[in-house]
Amino acid sequence: MANTTEIIEAIASEIGGSVYMDIAKWHLYLSDARLHTVVAEQVYPLLTTNSLDEDRVLQILQNIIVKIGGGKREIPLIDLLPMQCQVNLMGILEKYQSQF
Repeated sequence: MANTTEIIEAIASEIGGSVYMDIAKWHLYLSDARLHTVVAEQVYPLLTTNSLDEDRVLQILQNIIVKIGGGKREIPLIDLLPMQCQVNLMGILEKYQSQF
């Protein structure tokens, strides 16, 4: 397997192009919002310790805060992701989990 940075970048790339926030029916992909790497870095330990679990992933998404309105409001990332994107994210992570 490649080094840690390369793995995280690969995971981030796939997340960034597949997972989006739904804001007023607009799809803002995590790569465009520059959140894909943050998500990948935080879920990476779950993959390396073989402890990938949907509840843990959801907790990570709950703890990633998205500032909107110039920082006037803060919303947990989980609240901005449609259910299908959560499913897509778990699918991506399960694929990488199988490589460890």
